[in-house]
Amino acid sequence: METTIELRNLTTGYRLKKHNKIISREFNASLKEGQMTCMLGPNGAGKSTLLRTLAAFQPALSGDIMLNHRPLSKYSPKELSKLISVVLTDNSGIKNMTVWEVVAMGRSPYTGFWGKLADRDKKMVEKCLSWVGIAEYANRKMQTLSDGERQKVMIAKAIAQETPVIFLDEPTAYLDYPSKVSMMLLLHRLAKALKKTIFLSTHDLEHALQVADNIWLVDREKGLTTGMPEDLCREGRVEEYFKRDGLQFNPDTCTFSVMHETAREVIVDGATNSMDYKLVCRALRRNAILPVKNADDKNVIVRVLGDGKYRLLQYGKEIACVDKIEYIIGITSSTLTKTQNNAVRHAAMLD
Repeated sequence: METTIELRNLTTGYRLKKHNKIISREFNASLKEGQMTCMLGPNGAGKSTLLRTLAAFQPALSGDIMLNHRPLSKYSPKELSKLISVVLTDNSGIKNMTVWEVVAMGRSPYTGFWGKLADRDKKMVEKCLSWVGIAEYANRKMQTLSDGERQKVMIAKAIAQETPVIFLDEPTAYLDYPSKVSMMLLLHRLAKALKKTIFLSTHDLEHALQVADNIWLVDREKGLTTGMPEDLCREGRVEEYFKRDGLQFNPDTCTFSVMHETAREVIVDGATNSMDYKLVCRALRRNAILPVKNADDKNVIVRVLGDGKYRLLQYGKEIACVDKIEYIIGITSSTLTKTQNNAVRHAAMLD
């Protein structure tokens, strides 16, 4: 795949009167056509600064950014308008324009001095509205839309610009969960089908690890690490950048899960491979109860039948047979002693 953008010892930040404020130092990486790359990192890591520098919105402090083997600084604004389109998080300032008019602004590099749209331009606007799923909002004013809907409009505008490179800063920030997934999949398809170079910053860690072709991990102390999601997971780099107390990383699935402090053990047996078994164990952990196969305290046993039923045994005697995990949690939690309840409060850091 052809390298579209290359970073060579790039240092980003801001030029102040007396000194430079460095945000990231001496980054080396590349972006390739036909790939979607996601940049991940904690707040304050310098993701937005790096993205703005790559988009030529602010100068680099040192180093080089090569666009198609030519320094970014050598391009004129007019040339860049046909090469790079950018979607930023703040789009609240656009008012009294319809959705159609805003998306049509993406065609401005091609419309000439008078800004008149040709039939091809109009068709492209319609296509982008449909791609992003906002065709029905075409005649709506921007101020009547939700934050998520406005974000979709700006993404449609960037696609309508027909640039080989698209930069997006938190493009899914205001979207609901299904829309986040749909948008990430759309951007990935655009990169593949149209051989675009798509680069975005995001806090949607699990979505990025599932969809992106490449990941940039950014941290003020650790610097920049890049690679395929699977390689970064296998090498332990994703865990290294994001591991925190209360989080457990599974490299097999490239996912993080919440680790709950537990104050008591309860035996759970029966259909151990069933969904019922896995879900009741999940619910018990969330309620500070550790599901085990054997325990010193055998007073309480949850038996999973695998047919949607759960039996609760206490001192060897069945005291309940229910079809809702909610009932199991209600009963098992109520059997905690005062000492155990104090342990639960301590585990939850309530004392």
